[in-house]
Amino acid sequence: MLTLIVPGLIWTRQALADLTYDLPLPAFTTLLGRGRLSRRPPQDTAATLADVAGLATPLPAGALRWFALREHPGDSNWLCLDPVRLRLQERSLVVDDPRQLDLSAEECTALAVSLAPTFAALGQLDVLSPHAWNLRLSAAAPAFQALSGAIGRSVSPLPLTPDHAPWRHALNEAQMILHTHPVNQTREAAGRPQVNSLWPWGGGRLPELGSGAGARRHDALWSSDPLARGIARLLQIDSAQLPECFAPAAARAPLAVFDAMEQPAGVGDALVWREQLSRFETEWLAPALGALRSGQLDSLRLLAPGELAAAELRVSRHDLWKLWRKPRALTELGPT
Repeated sequence: MLTLIVPGLIWTRQALADLTYDLPLPAFTTLLGRGRLSRRPPQDTAATLADVAGLATPLPAGALRWFALREHPGDSNWLCLDPVRLRLQERSLVVDDPRQLDLSAEECTALAVSLAPTFAALGQLDVLSPHAWNLRLSAAAPAFQALSGAIGRSVSPLPLTPDHAPWRHALNEAQMILHTHPVNQTREAAGRPQVNSLWPWGGGRLPELGSGAGARRHDALWSSDPLARGIARLLQIDSAQLPECFAPAAARAPLAVFDAMEQPAGVGDALVWREQLSRFETEWLAPALGALRSGQLDSLRLLAPGELAAAELRVSRHDLWKLWRKPRALTELGPT
């Protein structure tokens, strides 16, 4: 069994028609035609992962990332506190994808050393990777919007509640420090985007694994996201970076997160999105279809999370014998 989570796949039907009308997608359209397609409520990638893993939402991303990249987080409360760039667009501040910052380890260290005292009363700041910073909390934090749901959108101010007050103060102070920081001055001189804020999200403790966790049917989880890899470690299954292509012999029942379409979909980059869709067809769906036909794979489950809608496609080896079912266009994935 192969389970694929593919964020960024779903657009409106008209957009999908415009984006894919001239793309050869024989494997995808065949699988859509022979398989069973069902609609799901709008859902983000983390919530889809949680469903597959049998975990409650919202996921404690900070604790899971620490588990993936460092060690068991124990009973501590953790929070993601990621460096971001807020960009002015039509009188609103918009959150850019943090991956566009392309921060170096040296830059992160310099920034974190300057910012740590600002957050000392709230917790201990640690840099897990250039784009994944954590805060080991001194006390439980209020709820914050997930970063994945904020990218490409206007920033809403933190709620005017007593629980959020120390966070508003700390983030305002952090923005002032970042405004004049030597790292940002050097990046500005080189024409590179600056880090001008931090984004808190994903607080909580490492969850306990229930006896009915769904992902135990999988023996490997492939993803570049440390949140997903933390889930794999929690489930005690193999974890690895997403391979370039699907090979049936790589694992008996892998769960793979193909997220290369998520960022271009979020910013409306149709050219890059089309390139990644073609790669997904050639390197993942065509080999998966071949494995179904040869009996190397018994079933394929494709989950497409999205903010407009979500969809699930299930295809078994026996479904391929339903020759009367004609190929279906990708527009079938779009909301009606």
